[in-house]
Amino acid sequence: MTHAHHDAPVVPPAGDHGGDGAHVAAALGLDPDEVLDLSATLNPFAPDVAGLARRHLGALRRYPDVQAAEATVAEGLGLPGDRVVLTAGGAQAIALVAAQVRTGWVDEPDFSLYGRHLVHLDPRAPRWRSDPHSPSGRLAGPDAQAGVWDEAFLPLSAGVWTRGRPGWALGSFTKAFACPGLRVGYAVAPDGDEADALRRARPAWAVGALACAVLPELLAHADPVGWTRNLIAARTQLVSVLGGHGWQALPSDAPWVLVPGAGGLRDALARRGVVVRDCSSFGLPDHVRIAVPDGDGLDRLDRALAAVGARARHDGGMPPGPPRRPRAPG
Repeated sequence: MTHAHHDAPVVPPAGDHGGDGAHVAAALGLDPDEVLDLSATLNPFAPDVAGLARRHLGALRRYPDVQAAEATVAEGLGLPGDRVVLTAGGAQAIALVAAQVRTGWVDEPDFSLYGRHLVHLDPRAPRWRSDPHSPSGRLAGPDAQAGVWDEAFLPLSAGVWTRGRPGWALGSFTKAFACPGLRVGYAVAPDGDEADALRRARPAWAVGALACAVLPELLAHADPVGWTRNLIAARTQLVSVLGGHGWQALPSDAPWVLVPGAGGLRDALARRGVVVRDCSSFGLPDHVRIAVPDGDGLDRLDRALAAVGARARHDGGMPPGPPRRPRAPG
């Protein structure tokens, strides 16, 4: 006899940009800290940002010195100070640059905020491009060209903050330091005049005082080479665990992997408190994107995959993945 699962929690639909852990937690009646959110790609090897920020809570009573923080970032990243513009996260950098250049082109699929903020989309205009590409995770080749490069994940994929290519570059501390709540990003303009125009368009005190105060300590803990090396090893382990449960990840240079043929996997895992990214917003409804977790997170994902695999297929809630392969010993 087949029994309907009337008590199964309703998993909220995926958002446009990942980071759905808090919504899923609320739907399941969990504390957000109890949910493993692999729909948002954050550096599992980042320093303890909360611990660093705790030393600077007094800054909350002061207005931020954005100009000084901007100079700190330029120096810390080895970039020309007259071309770096500090922003409230990478999203604000995208919005400000799009408003300034107005016209561009996005080869889909790619990060949806580019097209949302550009005033005009024109295939003859300079391309906006993520590197590594989202959602595929592949790094751009040496001959690739773009007018605006989104390099937010380069320090986790190529061991550098920027590749110094012509045009605009966008960056974010959100991913590298695993601190989406701090809201620190930046744009690197092609020249000082473009940077000055962007600063004039930027809201006053765009970056908060706590973020500005903790920036020197964040930069002192920056290790793009080490992060990238550790993520390569962790990504290999993630691919192995997925393969052990019958899911084949596509090749990736990024701190995430793309898994095709996984319709229904997001909801099945979410009911176990593990959230992966549904890729419908990229036009890939049968794919999920899974951020590389730390060791504890990988163990939890492994247990969740083991728990949901048989049940989801038994209930008909998810198409079967590739044939199950045995785990390698050890």
